[in-house]
Amino acid sequence: MANFSTAAPVRRALVATSPGGLAADAIPAHGQDIVSFALEPNPKFLKCLAQFPNDPTRRPSVRVAVVRGSLDDELFLVGKYIKPNLGFELLSVEHSRLRADGSLDPSFSHFGLAWYQSDLETNENGILGAHIRAVLLDQFFGFDAAVSLAPTGTFHVGLWFSDPADVAACGFDADKPTAFGKKHRGGPLAMISAPVAATGLGPLCTHPSVWVSLVNCHS
Repeated sequence: MANFSTAAPVRRALVATSPGGLAADAIPAHGQDIVSFALEPNPKFLKCLAQFPNDPTRRPSVRVAVVRGSLDDELFLVGKYIKPNLGFELLSVEHSRLRADGSLDPSFSHFGLAWYQSDLETNENGILGAHIRAVLLDQFFGFDAAVSLAPTGTFHVGLWFSDPADVAACGFDADKPTAFGKKHRGGPLAMISAPVAATGLGPLCTHPSVWVSLVNCHS
């Protein structure tokens, strides 16, 4: 399990947060390519996510920064004002249920292709943190020739509740879990990235191939 104590850069980010949501020493500098974005809460389950559900000034907040590497990338995630000791699954997915302005997309139907990345847990103060290494930016894709699934990018980052019971008080049927969890018996979406307005794709796509298809990205 990855949590706030697994990486020194994340611990520093939690102590000294910059206005953009990440401390200056939380991620490598020296001109490296960095992509930073927020995750937005799923309004349907906000009360089961928020540490202070009646305080709009302390709304659950998660920031993500991805540092491009030569062979793989580093993702840093920091969050606050989330219920203590709450478990999540971190995944990258093809589609978001949000529009570019952060509002719910009424035409949303499914998350598409999904890749599990890590499980996370808030600490006793409601702080969430993670640091993972993987291929994440632009060249991140999956395919399945057996079902004629062409190479497909998963350029959104989302958090799903690990335990369906944690969301039962907000109307989620714990007897009908989602596949986004341990043993494929998880809860619903907690937070997710919004599409980039110019492309309609997730923020992990930084070089869209607009001449062919917006699904393709190139470094």
